[in-house]
Amino acid sequence: MYEATFRIEGDGAYAAATAGTDATVELWCNDHCDLLYVTNEAVDGIRAHVRERVGIKDSLQRPNESVLVTDDCLKRHERSSIETYLARHDCLLLPPLRYADGAKSCRVLALDPANLTGCYRDLVGDGFSVSVERKREIETVAHDAPLLSLDGVLPDLSPRQRETLTTAHSKGYYEIPRETTTSEIADEVGVERRTAEEHLRRAENKLMAALMQYVGV
Repeated sequence: MYEATFRIEGDGAYAAATAGTDATVELWCNDHCDLLYVTNEAVDGIRAHVRERVGIKDSLQRPNESVLVTDDCLKRHERSSIETYLARHDCLLLPPLRYADGAKSCRVLALDPANLTGCYRDLVGDGFSVSVERKREIETVAHDAPLLSLDGVLPDLSPRQRETLTTAHSKGYYEIPRETTTSEIADEVGVERRTAEEHLRRAENKLMAALMQYVGV
């Protein structure tokens, strides 16, 4: 089996809603409605967008976090659907769909890597802006967590957040005691100190929000 993660820029209403924000949306489709998990500071704006687009049947909400059950399925309101391309090339979607930074990320599974290539080419041929974020061959699975990998757990970081976080780690910012300062990190990535600190806080917040559910909190 082969798995790829396609990132499709600007594809759909929820992708557009996350553009210019730090919000992430994860979507599980149930045909008649969707289950959404929304995180980070733009939760209220995303909720308003979902309510206007497909309606909200029920919800659970905490600060910077929300679970929504929609009145209708988003597929009925979109011009095109990734499932159309997957079916054409005998591929499977590994939910959830993830929306962040104005793009939709889809984990796609195929028995033949040529099917992934064909799916990608059709999307590009129809005018979608697509990049392949990850690609791997699946050789073994665990009976209690098939196909589970960190790719499906870790949040999407913006390019600047990823660069600042990896620079901080490589320069010893997270060592005890610290081996660098945020000013030195800022100089390394070419931004102001406050900007570097903001990138670090946002990246750390995303990572903590994604991982805390796995440590029993």
